[in-house]
Amino acid sequence: MNDPQSYRGLPVVVIGLARSGVEAAKALHRLGAVVTVNDLKPREQSPEAAELEELNIEVICGGHPEGLIHKDIALLVKNPGIPYSAPPIQQAIDLGIEVITEVELAYRISDVPMIGITGSNGKTTTTTWVGQMLDACGLHPIVGGNIGIPLCQAVVEAEEKENAIIVAELSSFQLKGTRDFNPTIAALLNVAETHLDYHGTMDDYVTSKRKIFENQGQKDTAVLNWDDSYCRSMIPYIKAGRIIPFSVNEELGNNAAMTAALSAQSDLSVCGMYVSPSYLPDIEDDLERTIMYWDEEQGAVPILRVDELALPGRYNVENALAACAIAIAAGCQPEQLADTLRSFSGVEHRLEYVTTHNDVAYYNNSKATNAKATMMALSAFHDQGIVLIAGGLDRGSDYMDLLPVFQSQVKALVVLGQTRHKLAQVAEMAGIASIRIIEETEQPEQAVHQAVQQASELAETGDIVLLSPACASWDMFSSFEIRGNVFKQAVNEL
Repeated sequence: MNDPQSYRGLPVVVIGLARSGVEAAKALHRLGAVVTVNDLKPREQSPEAAELEELNIEVICGGHPEGLIHKDIALLVKNPGIPYSAPPIQQAIDLGIEVITEVELAYRISDVPMIGITGSNGKTTTTTWVGQMLDACGLHPIVGGNIGIPLCQAVVEAEEKENAIIVAELSSFQLKGTRDFNPTIAALLNVAETHLDYHGTMDDYVTSKRKIFENQGQKDTAVLNWDDSYCRSMIPYIKAGRIIPFSVNEELGNNAAMTAALSAQSDLSVCGMYVSPSYLPDIEDDLERTIMYWDEEQGAVPILRVDELALPGRYNVENALAACAIAIAAGCQPEQLADTLRSFSGVEHRLEYVTTHNDVAYYNNSKATNAKATMMALSAFHDQGIVLIAGGLDRGSDYMDLLPVFQSQVKALVVLGQTRHKLAQVAEMAGIASIRIIEETEQPEQAVHQAVQQASELAETGDIVLLSPACASWDMFSSFEIRGNVFKQAVNEL
């Protein structure tokens, strides 16, 4: 971790306003750096600029001017979503200027302990759940990062609290721009093919996720999904002193396979979070399943029956296991976690119950921006007909991985957005008889209202209408939140 005073008097550039850019600029300004902030958007579309200008921080909007990046720049902090191919980023790299994201900066300027949580799906639910668990255990969590507040703001708030701990949701975009970042507890929930338009290759995406473990040492804890092959592939890279795998498929209490897989790292302390009995195909009743924690000192400790979880779906069992593992690593006792597991009702736009209309239940899962997230959402409902609303930004996928769940889970499909015809083709192959295609319109809100109306006509008593797009929203809406809110408005106007 760098001495914060090392930035005093040095010229630094922050590329991208938004919330993380504003907080990074303010943090560097407090440390005495000479800060310039640059954003492509014109000044009239950059309301955040005024706050920085009041602090006498230079803000340049409307493009990247000649001479912005030069050899005397000590550091460049970029908005995570800006690609590395952007001209000022590439210029900095060519000049040997260090390029980082705000996550790295927050770590460098503070010694507040951090929990880092990443994964392709389930990050927000798990991060929020962990925050509530730690709070219930009498700890002082501050939730931020990819949700909540930027980490540079979180470290300021944490320094004003006694025994604070930061719980950070972290994207691959944020992690790619880290070098020294070292969370005391690092968790990888799962890895699915996504964001390849940004990363270029799956290898770059996986490498970015792996950075969450890269700087850990003997005093740190790694949490990972034992059932995910990508997560398991991280094990040789883990240098933490303790690892807590979690699984819904294997009982990890003194598990011989787990012990053998980790035996090469003989100084590693191993624990386990799992479901007993595991999710075997011949066991249908969640009443028989219990969330368990195991370590060598306590043995197997039951925490809660799966059917007592407030959130539906097997993937939320995975989220619960991960959250419990993280909370225990942070100092909670297993018996302190049950109440939060029972009461946590989820996060907006993540399998969010909206209402029931004409005996049909409507769910908003707008956060499902990849096929795996939609597959996980569909698996949450059993013995109910599902009318699925899907479609959005086309990132080049053929969506054939949705074919099995379309065959087994989807009764009818309503598609919209750039991927509508691709998804309709997969649905035809799956034998779905009722497929409605919402054609392009200059008013995206109208398209969503049409989709909801069509879905309501296809649904019958006892069915589920589920918005779970399997795609990003950017072909129609600037965020999945706006897409989800439009869906909820349309449902409530039925």
